[in-house]
Formats: sequence, structure tokens, C-alpha cells
Amino acid sequence: MEIRKPSVLVIKSILTSLIISSLLVASSVLLVRSTPPTQLEQVLEAGELRVLSSNGPTTYYEGSNGLTGFEYSLVKGFADSLGLKLVIEDESDLDKMLNSVAGRQVHFAAAGLTALESRANKVTFAAPFMQVTQQLVYNSRLPQPASVADLNGKEVLVVANSSHAERFKALQAEFPELQWRAVINAEMIDLLEMINKGEADYAVIDSSAYDLNRYSYPKAQLAFDVSDPQPLAWAFPTQRDTSLFDAAQQYLNSIKADGTLAKVTEEFFDRHIEEVTTGEAMAFTYRLEQRLPQWIDDMKAAAAEFGLDWQMLAAISYQESHWKADARSHTGVRGLMMLTKNTAKAMGIQDREDPKQSIRGGAKYLSIVLERLPKRIQGEDRLNMALAAYNQGLGHVEDARVLTERMGGDPTKWEDVRKYMPLLAKQQYYSRAKHGYMRGWEPVGFVDNVRNYHKIIAWHQQQEEFRIATTNTGNRLSANTRQVDSEQANTDSEKLEHASGAVSVL
Repeated sequence: MEIRKPSVLVIKSILTSLIISSLLVASSVLLVRSTPPTQLEQVLEAGELRVLSSNGPTTYYEGSNGLTGFEYSLVKGFADSLGLKLVIEDESDLDKMLNSVAGRQVHFAAAGLTALESRANKVTFAAPFMQVTQQLVYNSRLPQPASVADLNGKEVLVVANSSHAERFKALQAEFPELQWRAVINAEMIDLLEMINKGEADYAVIDSSAYDLNRYSYPKAQLAFDVSDPQPLAWAFPTQRDTSLFDAAQQYLNSIKADGTLAKVTEEFFDRHIEEVTTGEAMAFTYRLEQRLPQWIDDMKAAAAEFGLDWQMLAAISYQESHWKADARSHTGVRGLMMLTKNTAKAMGIQDREDPKQSIRGGAKYLSIVLERLPKRIQGEDRLNMALAAYNQGLGHVEDARVLTERMGGDPTKWEDVRKYMPLLAKQQYYSRAKHGYMRGWEPVGFVDNVRNYHKIIAWHQQQEEFRIATTNTGNRLSANTRQVDSEQANTDSEKLEHASGAVSVL
């Protein structure tokens, strides 16, 4: 069989085809590699999500276990969904914040921003996560106004340079006698306090501010809505690449659908304040008798190890979890002593829902807090401040002590510190504090509750010990009585036998 060799032309043609194919493949690879990564890909590569916010009650603040807050919880959830580290940058000036977002200096802003059309020329707003309404509040000693017409000739307080002032300017066209006073360097919480104290009759605040603070200012009552609901949303740069924006939209839609958004909103705004009703008292008594006994031995052991009062540990754990070993919060704390992951790890705790470990971890943490307080704080003042620090962290307690001293109080006395601690919920005070905003009324309530529970637990234990002692004494008395009766019976029997013997002897 004849084997023909390919001609030179054929070989050249094959080689040319191979070279062209290789070039095409190489060109395709180069084209693929030269396509710039999307913003989302860049963020994922960097591993950080940089968000601009403003320290405050509805945005973010430092809690007892790190940063927390309503909007922080939402942004943290978004960062976690992408596997990113969240970096919060603080900016209180609204214009600077929007300019930074527009200039792409951060990825977006999350600071309780109202998605107004006037701001849409600078930034792009994501889907709203909340609606807020401007509302009129009044002092409860006055008749409730029913509409704006009822405010004619009366002075209404508004925050200076706010959308509330703009709203009243617009309303004045319809109600010429409408008057208002713009309060400079004030927050809505300041206006609520003025209404509550009777220093003013009417004020306009946001519905979110009212929901957050209504329990603290009970004499400031809601009258009616001043505006239609307005959306709050995150602000993103306006740009062609919407990959990060789209990811945020998808996240926001998902937490709305699965109930997470509603749950977080309820946690921060719809705070249920438990009153000491007959039902609650009965529930506490039931738990005292049915739940507490199973943890007493562990509490006594932990208290002995760290030099504490076991009944104080019992009071703290009731305030935290109602003595439920599997208690959980959406913020991540859990167990009898409601420890965070970080606190549990620092205390050497492996399983927060293990009652023995949780009790020991809480006891150790309280002992550390007690040790770290300045030595000049003594006695009950020291314990009260340690309880406040257990609730909010040592940093916030120190801020409150600094503020107390600045206001002329004694920073070593709890009665003075508790008076000024709630002021750290106001911007004029927390803006100067090292650790920023704090729900200052919460540690005060925490200390009061724990102290009250401690008294009840101690009294209950005393009664229980008295009952046991009385029962034992009664048993001993009963036993002694039975012994005397037995001895008397024997004696009588012996006498009878002797008498019978004397009669019957033959």
C-alpha cells in the first residue's frame, strides 16, 4: 500500500489554522481577563463593607456587647449575608454624608435617611425598610387637639432646620395663624422631655422617635399625624454598576418576606414594658418555686467560686431569662445569663445553653466588672454600678460617671449617676461621650428590677428556711411528745402489772 506524504502546502495550511486558533483562544482569554470586575466583586474581594452612618438611637450605638441598633442590625445582616466585615464610619452632617456617598467614598449610607425626591439628584435610594410619619404630641394635662386647625394661635415646637419646620411652612398657607418655634441644637427626644415636663404644650416629632421613647415620657401623648408616611432607605451612589445595589435590594426583599425585618423592628421600637400586675406576680411566684430550685446548687457553687451572693445571680438570671436555660434573643444572646458569643468565649464558656456553664460565665463576668470599677466606689454603689455595667458595659458606665461629675454630681454614688445616665440618650450629651449613644434608661431599670427580684428571692428563701426550721422543730417536739407518752405508758403498765400481781398471787 502506498503511503502518500502531505504536500508542503497542506502542512502550511494546517499550521496556519493552528496558529490562528491559538491566537483566537489567547485573544478570548485576554478579552475575558480585561473585563473589569463589578462593584460587588470588588467588595467581595476586599472583604469589607464600608457604610456611613450617624451614632444615635435608631441607627447604631455601642451596647454592652459591642455595636448594636436598629439600622445597624439590618446592615450587619446584609454584610453577614455576603460574608463581609462591616466597617461603620460616623458622620453626623447630612450634607457631608450625601456628598460622600455621591463621591463613592463609601459603599452606601444607612442613617435613618428619608428618601426625599430632593435628595434623588445626589444619590439612589434602595427599597425602603420603614415608613415614618410626622406626628403631633401634646401634654396630657391639655385637651387632645384633633387637627391642625386646633393649633391656630398656639405655639408648636419643632427641631430647627428639620423637615418638620418645612412641613409647617407649607401648612401655614392653609392655616395663616399657625405658629411654631424652631428649637436650635435640639433633638426630638428633647422636645418630648419638654412636653412631658410641661415646659411646652405641643411639638412635632417622627413616629419612630415616639415609638422609641413613649414609655420614658408618659405625659407626652400622641394627638394626630402631621404628614403622610415617608420612606426611610439606604442611599447608594448613582452609577451604571448596580451590582452591590441589586444585592442590597435582594437582601431587603428577603428579610421583608421571611419576617426578619418585622422582628428587628419590634425589638427596637415596640418594646413591651412589663408592669408588675397580679398575673406577673403570680408568674414570678410560680417560677420561683418551680424553676429556680433546679439551678440553686449551680448558683451557690459559682457564687462561692467568685465571691458573690448566689441570690444576686438568681435575680440577674431572672431579669435576663426568667430562668429559662434555652432563652434566646435575636441579637445573639442566649442562656440563663443571656451571654453573647464574645462574652462566653472570654469567660471560657463552650455551651451558653448549658445552665451550669452559663451561670458560671455570668458569675465570672460580674466578678470581673466588680473588680475593674474604680476602688473609690464602695459598698452598694459598687454593686449597683457593676449591675449597670453588666447590662450596658463598663464604657457606658464610665461615660455616665464622667457626665455626672461634669453636672456637679458625685460619680462614686449610684443615686447621682442614675440621675444623669439617661441623658446619654440625647445627642448633646452622647456626642461628647467616649462610647457614644446609650439607652440610658435601660441600665437604670435593669438595676432597679434586679434589686427588687433580689429582695423577693431573699425574702422567699428566708421564709422557706423558717418553714423548714419550724417543721423540723415541730417534728422534734412531736417525737419528744411521743417518747414521753411512750415512757408514761410503760410506767403505767408496770404499775398496773405490779398491782395485778399483788392481787392475783395465790
